[in-house]
Amino acid sequence: MKTILKPARPRNPFAPAARARHAGAHRRSAGGMRQRAERALRAELARHDP
Repeated sequence: MKTILKPARPRNPFAPAARARHAGAHRRSAGGMRQRAERALRAELARHDP
């Protein structure tokens, strides 16, 4: 009896390159957003400082 294997599903040729570049939404990192929020808070507090 002969064993017949189905061919493997073809891989997406763009996936490894995209993963290597950390592809995704273009937005600031969590650390950058946190720093920006902290700066804004300090500026707001300095503005209301008597």
